[in-house]
Amino acid sequence: MQIGQYKLDNNLILAPMAGVTDRPFRQMCKSLGAGLVVSEMLSSNPKVWNTDKSRQRMDHTGETGIRSVQIAGADPQLMAEAAKLNVGNGAQIIDINMGCPAKKVNKKLAGSALLQDPKLVKDIVRAVVSAVDVPVTLKIRTGWNTDNRNGVAIAKIAEDCGIQSLAVHGRTRACMYKGEAEYNTIAEIKQSVAIPVVANGDITCPVKAEQVLKFTNADALMIGRGAQGNPWIFREILHYLQTGEMLPAPDLAEVRQVMLEHVSNVHQFYGEFMGARIARKHVGWYISNHDKERVFRAKFNAIEDANEQLDTLNTYFEKLVGSDLTLSMTPAA
Repeated sequence: MQIGQYKLDNNLILAPMAGVTDRPFRQMCKSLGAGLVVSEMLSSNPKVWNTDKSRQRMDHTGETGIRSVQIAGADPQLMAEAAKLNVGNGAQIIDINMGCPAKKVNKKLAGSALLQDPKLVKDIVRAVVSAVDVPVTLKIRTGWNTDNRNGVAIAKIAEDCGIQSLAVHGRTRACMYKGEAEYNTIAEIKQSVAIPVVANGDITCPVKAEQVLKFTNADALMIGRGAQGNPWIFREILHYLQTGEMLPAPDLAEVRQVMLEHVSNVHQFYGEFMGARIARKHVGWYISNHDKERVFRAKFNAIEDANEQLDTLNTYFEKLVGSDLTLSMTPAA
């Protein structure tokens, strides 16, 4: 798949997720097969650009692969300025967020709230595309609610205004993450525009990935929650699409290695104090299918020291290996 002048390694993309797709997680997914990884959304409000959170989200030091940065906001001029700032910081692709359903984003008329106002969509897209000389992509939902699925109309606006790739989550804003994603609208959008279309929503295994690709005829797949605690999903889907064969789940030794590397990188990126706290959710996702009673997570979440976290994880896996248990890596829906 091609986005502007950039050719992706493959057609599997890590979705931008606030509080999740930081640099350590992006790089882990990239190393395990993602063709493109997209950063957490960055606010277009210049008042927050100097906060620790924003500075960390803008940090691409040592990052491999194409650097795609998502921006969010509702003011065309501020969005244009945010795009220019992030290109100056190393972004090679700018992604516009019109898909986030979170209330704190939507109450500012940003994210998927913008789907209610096609004129503002047009103004924002035109402003951002005109402001930078890198490809601009867009992420949307199928519409505002099930009675107003205007994804096709928004897609045509995007194409007319210079968007070079469009990712579509198969739910409306009102649906949040409830129920099942629908792919009919994504298929209609693909038929309506000539730019690449990326299907997103409930892609949690290789078989589902193949089904969604065939049904929508999309150019690529975007995977979000299915990658939480399961960065192997990219190589598993890629192998299945290429060969029709399922890769075996990662063995305990690899799970241990990847988790420890990820947690260590989180500690280094955020510092030991914040890193120890941020690591907790990732560890919870990694072991969710084994620690069903949440006994280990309760113990792990009480640990404040970064080195103690690593030691505790090592001990946990030594016991797993010793008891000859198999850790299921089936991702959460």
